Amino acid sequence: MQVLGYILFFTFIGSALSLIGGVVLLFREKLALKFSHFLSAFAAGTLLGTVFFDLFPEAARLAEEGGSKINVFAYVLSGILGFFLLERFIHWFHHHQHEYPDEKVKPTVPLIIVGDSVHNFIDGVVIAVTFLVNIPLGIVTTLAVAAHEIPQEIGDFGILLNKGLKKKKVLLLNIISALTAMMGAVIAYLLGEKIEASLPILLSITAGFFIYIAASDLIPEIHHENRKGFAVIETALLFLGVIVVWVFVSLFD
Repeated sequence: MQVLGYILFFTFIGSALSLIGGVVLLFREKLALKFSHFLSAFAAGTLLGTVFFDLFPEAARLAEEGGSKINVFAYVLSGILGFFLLERFIHWFHHHQHEYPDEKVKPTVPLIIVGDSVHNFIDGVVIAVTFLVNIPLGIVTTLAVAAHEIPQEIGDFGILLNKGLKKKKVLLLNIISALTAMMGAVIAYLLGEKIEASLPILLSITAGFFIYIAASDLIPEIHHENRKGFAVIETALLFLGVIVVWVFVSLFD
């Protein structure tokens, strides 16, 4: 029961933190966009640090202790490819909808909400799974999830506002979407013993998920920034993200 308490608390904290960026955007757009740009760099570092200092070593250890012949490398790769296909499908569906300009319904809005809800659900599962391994791993993973969700939520809020939705409705839709993280976390916890043998696989897939987000979404933003001062700050924040995770993991090693 204690583990469930940790899962619910940190999933809630992660969801609340992810909404902060969007709320700031509603009232201070310029500040939010600058904040998002810098946080993306820090998020890339925390994701990579979590993968190589925590998720991957833990998956390998669990596989070895369980006498399993699971190839964790293969599941990391499957995580990367799987989320590539998921994102490819979302982009394809989004562009396909724009082939019908006379449609009265704005297809981008439900697509953003559904895509964000699925993403949040996966985040909840990831947080719960890592807490089932151990509490420090769960906390580090929550940090990484929150760090990459904040800039994403800023982007989602911006798109919905540009589509003409009122601020209150945008906030309400994103709060409802964020609740799917709690749903994912509870389902993963209830499956507990049934997924225990699959923890090395789930951790490896999560590692692939984090690598994909960092490499395909966040790091390209850093390379895209041409202003010298900003580029230096973003590079420093990426390394800081890695160091923060390394220090935290070392304290509980």
